[in-house]
Amino acid sequence: MTHALLFDLDGTLLHSDPLHFAIFAEMFEERGQTIDEAFYMERIHGTQNLDSFPLLFPGEDAQALSDMKETRFRERLIGGQPAMPGARALLDRAKSEGWRLAVVTNAPRINAEYMLNAIGLRDSFELLVIGDECSRAKPDPEPYLAAMRTFGVSPEHCIAFEDSPSGLRAARASGAYTVGIRSSGDDTHLRAAGAEVTLADFDDPALEDVLGRWKT
Repeated sequence: MTHALLFDLDGTLLHSDPLHFAIFAEMFEERGQTIDEAFYMERIHGTQNLDSFPLLFPGEDAQALSDMKETRFRERLIGGQPAMPGARALLDRAKSEGWRLAVVTNAPRINAEYMLNAIGLRDSFELLVIGDECSRAKPDPEPYLAAMRTFGVSPEHCIAFEDSPSGLRAARASGAYTVGIRSSGDDTHLRAAGAEVTLADFDDPALEDVLGRWKT
């Protein structure tokens, strides 16, 4: 029986929120305003730039701002970043078990490639699904369903790891067993968005119970 692990990227394989927050704080400061992390989590985290920028920066060119923001983000990845604790060990284990591995992300492809290379995990994944390249992005389940179709794996044989409410809703709606990573949200917050269980990271002892679903 074929199984698959499906991973979000931002906040799941890479604790990227501090990088994103710093960039948004700069952008607001350049406009004479300040934001805190609570504002970032409530108004920005998990949203698409072109959806949120018209509200955050009314009257400005949302696409130009998005391009600038993502360029600044990629610049911060130069020189490398640490992967989420336990990620490499989990991916090595998955390979030894013959599990299929995919990243399913709403990040632009160029950013996704930069992030995976920055954490040294690009070669671990055989599939990279980009939300904007699907008919619908997260929170729609289509990106996860696209990964399942490519692998020929049914939802009950997939485990999805996510950190944001929109991603959790997408994963849960796809039928995958949905795991929340507490990089930014707490257990209550993530479960309310669709997580069936939550982990601090991939070193969390509770990961064994998650993977134990596939033991016969």
